[in-house]
Amino acid sequence: NSSKDVALTGAELIRNGHNSIFSLCRPPGHHASRDLAGGYCYLNNVAIAAQYYLDNGANRVAILDIDYHHGNGTQTIFYERSDVFFTSLHCRPEDEYPFLLGYADETGSNEGENFNLNFPMRLGTDYETWKEALNLSINKIKEYSPDVLLVSLGVDTFDGDPVGGFRLLSDNYLDIGEKIRKVGKPTHFVLEGGYAKAELGKNVINVLKGFLS
Repeated sequence: NSSKDVALTGAELIRNGHNSIFSLCRPPGHHASRDLAGGYCYLNNVAIAAQYYLDNGANRVAILDIDYHHGNGTQTIFYERSDVFFTSLHCRPEDEYPFLLGYADETGSNEGENFNLNFPMRLGTDYETWKEALNLSINKIKEYSPDVLLVSLGVDTFDGDPVGGFRLLSDNYLDIGEKIRKVGKPTHFVLEGGYAKAELGKNVINVLKGFLS
């Protein structure tokens, strides 16, 4: 799957001293777990990149999943581990795929207890509400103090995305990028969902612009 190779190339560049990278991956990966494909995902690009960092000198990796859908595959892979902190902002499982995971009471188990943080939100959520969850996630990531931050960058939170149900606007993505920059760690963006074809490029670029501003 060449998509995971794009993520691994990004990881290699971060290891070689780049402070930020965007891996333009298709298909996305965050619904795939070790033995399960789903939601257009076959290999979990972000999880593979996270393990690569850990295998090559990193002690702690954080994953921030801002796709409209819960990153159930990523959560499952790292659920019992403390070397990866996973946090996801998504439509609540009562309303949206993948339905079975993504509840707020899923906080990790065994060694991974308290290293999993979900922010499920209702259909129709706008940026005012959504950004509060982002701020809480970012504060938790700062406390965790990872060696590298991976961002599962889905822009299907956009108002008008054919498979989404949130109400974020293109300008909001600039602010999202600015907020993510405040973590202050090497940051590796990996593309997940986003299906409003006309606006997809603008929304992704706005996140990166905000991050670099």
